[in-house]
Amino acid sequence: MHSHTYARRLGRRCRPLGPHALSPVAALGGGAAPRGRNGRARGRPPTGGAPHRRTPRHPRTPTSATPAPTHPRAPRDQGVAAIEFAGFLPILLLVALAAIQLGIAGYASLQANSAARAGARIESQEAYRGQCTAAGEAAMSGWLVSRGGTVTCSDGDIVTATATVPVPSLIPGFTFGPIEKSVAMPSDDVP
Repeated sequence: MHSHTYARRLGRRCRPLGPHALSPVAALGGGAAPRGRNGRARGRPPTGGAPHRRTPRHPRTPTSATPAPTHPRAPRDQGVAAIEFAGFLPILLLVALAAIQLGIAGYASLQANSAARAGARIESQEAYRGQCTAAGEAAMSGWLVSRGGTVTCSDGDIVTATATVPVPSLIPGFTFGPIEKSVAMPSDDVP
């Protein structure tokens, strides 16, 4: 049974679309339209008539919406970006050096705290008295000790260790004072 006779039994009007019939695309010279499972051209309504056109979900914007530049850049405007960058570069370098300098100062502060704590811990134990400076300097980074980092201790019922660490300067013309940290701990021999 042909598909068009089956459609007539259901009360639909249709025209047969055989292998010799052209699809709407082929009739306009666009080649044969792709065929579906039932042999009909895809996109064509089952009752015949005009081909079904889908409306796009997102309408395309015309390519002529973007205006073309009316005139090329003037030769004097071509180097403006390079001059602006050259003027901004020293400020950018100064901010970068200040951020690195802040990191170095924070690191020196942590090293001073570690050295003072290590020196006070060693000096507070009776078996290791007198080794405060060596223990504090061993807890500090070598490059800070070579720049003048020192640890001093005071004896008594409460031992106090003071670490002094210089802050190296990266920014020319600026000098920073040393960082001092003190730590106090009770001595072992106190009852």
